[in-house]
Amino acid sequence: MKENAVKQRDAERTRAELLTEATAAFAETGYSGTSVDEIARRSSTTKRMIYYYFGSKEQLYVAVLENAYRGIRDAEQRLRVDGLEPVDALRRIAELTYDHHLEHENFIRLVAIENIHHGRFIAQLESLREVNAPALTLLEQLLQRGREQGVFREGIEPLDVHLLISSYCVFQIANQYTFGHLFNTDLHTTAQRAHLRRMIGDVIVAWVTTPTSTP
Repeated sequence: MKENAVKQRDAERTRAELLTEATAAFAETGYSGTSVDEIARRSSTTKRMIYYYFGSKEQLYVAVLENAYRGIRDAEQRLRVDGLEPVDALRRIAELTYDHHLEHENFIRLVAIENIHHGRFIAQLESLREVNAPALTLLEQLLQRGREQGVFREGIEPLDVHLLISSYCVFQIANQYTFGHLFNTDLHTTAQRAHLRRMIGDVIVAWVTTPTSTP
């Protein structure tokens, strides 16, 4: 039994290492530009081991995508906002998303690469729709609680909030070099990060709390 437990831990460790190195490789050179040989070299293992655990390069890439998406959803699930007022809770979610994106740049690059492929690989992951569902459920609960307390306005859908936060946060990674060059700025200095992190919270809170103007 002890020997089996050791083998199981070794297998889990090897698989985790392969996912980590494959994530970095695919994020750097894309699906088409990354070879199994390169992933084997980076992970100090063999092609045979990669095929043993994942079956093919495509299935390894799909596993990398799934793992990346599960990462941010797991972070959201660990966030406890039930005891916070709706405004504070919504701001906290926006800030968490900002932090996660900046700390996981490879996730943004993978998303961009997958969109270049028109979602061909993520379409194989029906399970991700279930994984992502709690994100909207959490936002819906917060919006409803805020409306009941009279602090959030009507007419805002949870998907709208998620889209706005995600768009802002993705921009910080996807466009950091072009934006930085054009406007001679570094989005990732300590001061800028604190400012931009605060800004997305301000934007979201202002949007959901400002009453719509009547014609």
